[in-house]
Amino acid sequence: MTKVKSLDDLRKMRDDLQSKVNLREKSDHPEKMVQIKVSMATCGIASGAKETMNFLIEELDAQAIDTVVTQTGCMGYCYAEPTIEVTLPGEKPVVFGHVDLKKAAEIVEKYIKNGELVDGIIPVNYETVDEKNNE
Repeated sequence: MTKVKSLDDLRKMRDDLQSKVNLREKSDHPEKMVQIKVSMATCGIASGAKETMNFLIEELDAQAIDTVVTQTGCMGYCYAEPTIEVTLPGEKPVVFGHVDLKKAAEIVEKYIKNGELVDGIIPVNYETVDEKNNE
Protein backbone atom coordinates (compact mmCIF):
# COMPACT_ATOMS: atom_id res chain seq x y z
CA MET A 1 0.00 0.00 0.00
CA THR A 2 1.22 3.47 -0.85
CA LYS A 3 2.24 5.72 2.00
CA VAL A 4 0.30 8.95 2.38
CA LYS A 5 2.71 11.87 2.59
CA SER A 6 0.39 14.78 1.94
CA LEU A 7 -3.24 15.81 1.74
CA ASP A 8 -2.99 15.62 -2.07
CA ASP A 9 -1.87 11.98 -1.82
CA LEU A 10 -4.89 11.22 0.35
CA ARG A 11 -7.25 12.97 -2.07
CA LYS A 12 -5.79 11.03 -5.01
CA MET A 13 -6.26 7.74 -3.18
CA ARG A 14 -9.86 8.71 -2.33
CA ASP A 15 -10.62 9.61 -5.96
CA ASP A 16 -9.10 6.35 -7.24
CA LEU A 17 -11.08 4.27 -4.77
CA GLN A 18 -14.30 6.19 -5.44
CA SER A 19 -14.12 5.47 -9.16
CA LYS A 20 -13.74 1.76 -8.38
CA VAL A 21 -16.72 1.86 -6.01
CA ASN A 22 -18.79 3.60 -8.68
CA LEU A 23 -17.86 0.97 -11.24
CA ARG A 24 -18.65 -1.83 -8.84
CA GLU A 25 -21.86 -0.68 -7.21
CA LYS A 26 -23.57 2.34 -8.77
CA SER A 27 -25.68 2.80 -11.83
CA ASP A 28 -28.88 4.66 -12.59
CA HIS A 29 -29.74 2.26 -15.41
CA PRO A 30 -28.10 -1.11 -14.72
CA GLU A 31 -30.22 -2.85 -17.40
CA LYS A 32 -28.38 -0.79 -20.03
CA MET A 33 -24.98 -1.84 -18.71
CA VAL A 34 -23.02 -5.06 -18.65
CA GLN A 35 -23.67 -6.71 -15.28
CA ILE A 36 -21.21 -9.13 -13.71
CA LYS A 37 -21.88 -11.12 -10.54
CA VAL A 38 -18.92 -12.86 -8.95
CA SER A 39 -19.71 -15.82 -6.69
CA MET A 40 -17.97 -15.01 -3.41
CA ALA A 41 -19.03 -17.86 -1.15
CA THR A 42 -16.31 -19.66 0.80
CA CYS A 43 -15.54 -22.08 -2.03
CA GLY A 44 -15.30 -19.24 -4.55
CA ILE A 45 -13.01 -17.16 -2.38
CA ALA A 46 -10.79 -20.20 -1.72
CA SER A 47 -10.56 -20.79 -5.48
CA GLY A 48 -9.53 -17.20 -6.31
CA ALA A 49 -12.81 -15.31 -6.81
CA LYS A 50 -11.53 -12.27 -4.93
CA GLU A 51 -8.57 -11.92 -7.31
CA THR A 52 -10.88 -12.49 -10.29
CA MET A 53 -13.28 -9.80 -9.08
CA ASN A 54 -10.46 -7.31 -8.46
CA PHE A 55 -9.06 -8.01 -11.94
CA LEU A 56 -12.46 -7.48 -13.58
CA ILE A 57 -13.00 -4.19 -11.76
CA GLU A 58 -9.53 -2.90 -12.70
CA GLU A 59 -9.66 -4.12 -16.32
CA LEU A 60 -13.16 -2.84 -17.05
CA ASP A 61 -12.27 0.52 -15.49
CA ALA A 62 -9.04 0.72 -17.52
CA GLN A 63 -10.95 -0.01 -20.74
CA ALA A 64 -13.80 2.37 -19.79
CA ILE A 65 -16.45 -0.32 -20.28
CA ASP A 66 -19.69 0.62 -18.48
CA THR A 67 -20.18 -2.30 -16.15
CA VAL A 68 -21.73 -3.02 -12.78
CA VAL A 69 -19.62 -5.59 -10.92
CA THR A 70 -21.10 -7.05 -7.77
CA GLN A 71 -20.53 -10.04 -5.56
CA THR A 72 -23.07 -12.70 -4.78
CA GLY A 73 -23.23 -15.79 -2.61
CA CYS A 74 -23.05 -19.38 -3.72
CA MET A 75 -24.37 -20.07 -7.23
CA GLY A 76 -24.26 -23.82 -6.62
CA TYR A 77 -21.33 -24.53 -8.93
CA CYS A 78 -18.68 -25.31 -6.31
CA TYR A 79 -16.94 -27.70 -8.69
CA ALA A 80 -16.35 -24.85 -11.18
CA GLU A 81 -15.23 -22.02 -8.91
CA PRO A 82 -14.49 -19.23 -9.38
CA THR A 83 -17.74 -18.60 -11.24
CA ILE A 84 -19.17 -15.39 -12.68
CA GLU A 85 -22.49 -14.51 -14.24
CA VAL A 86 -22.33 -12.00 -17.11
CA THR A 87 -25.44 -10.28 -18.42
CA LEU A 88 -25.07 -8.19 -21.55
CA PRO A 89 -27.79 -5.56 -22.11
CA GLY A 90 -30.90 -7.19 -23.56
CA GLU A 91 -29.47 -10.72 -23.25
CA LYS A 92 -29.98 -13.64 -20.87
CA PRO A 93 -27.30 -14.17 -18.22
CA VAL A 94 -24.41 -16.51 -19.01
CA VAL A 95 -22.49 -18.27 -16.22
CA PHE A 96 -18.81 -19.01 -16.72
CA GLY A 97 -16.84 -21.46 -14.58
CA HIS A 98 -13.16 -21.80 -13.68
CA VAL A 99 -12.67 -18.06 -14.22
CA ASP A 100 -9.04 -17.36 -13.38
CA LEU A 101 -7.34 -14.12 -14.46
CA LYS A 102 -6.57 -15.46 -17.96
CA LYS A 103 -10.18 -16.60 -18.50
CA ALA A 104 -11.48 -13.27 -17.12
CA ALA A 105 -9.36 -11.37 -19.65
CA GLU A 106 -10.69 -13.59 -22.45
CA ILE A 107 -14.29 -13.01 -21.33
CA VAL A 108 -13.76 -9.24 -21.36
CA GLU A 109 -12.10 -9.22 -24.78
CA LYS A 110 -14.29 -11.73 -26.59
CA TYR A 111 -17.67 -11.93 -24.87
CA ILE A 112 -18.19 -8.52 -23.28
CA LYS A 113 -16.62 -6.44 -26.06
CA ASN A 114 -17.62 -8.54 -29.09
CA GLY A 115 -20.48 -10.82 -27.98
CA GLU A 116 -18.42 -13.88 -28.96
CA LEU A 117 -19.00 -16.93 -26.73
CA VAL A 118 -15.95 -18.50 -25.10
CA ASP A 119 -15.26 -21.86 -23.49
CA GLY A 120 -16.25 -22.33 -19.89
CA ILE A 121 -19.99 -21.68 -20.05
CA ILE A 122 -21.99 -23.60 -17.48
CA PRO A 123 -25.22 -24.70 -19.24
CA VAL A 124 -28.61 -23.95 -17.74
CA ASN A 125 -29.94 -27.32 -16.63
CA TYR A 126 -32.96 -26.42 -14.58
CA GLU A 127 -36.51 -25.17 -15.07
CA THR A 128 -38.08 -22.38 -13.08
CA VAL A 129 -41.43 -22.85 -11.35
CA ASP A 130 -43.03 -20.58 -13.99
CA GLU A 131 -41.68 -22.72 -16.83
CA LYS A 132 -43.05 -25.92 -15.28
CA ASN A 133 -46.49 -24.41 -14.70
CA ASN A 134 -46.74 -23.26 -18.33
CA GLU A 135 -46.27 -26.77 -19.77
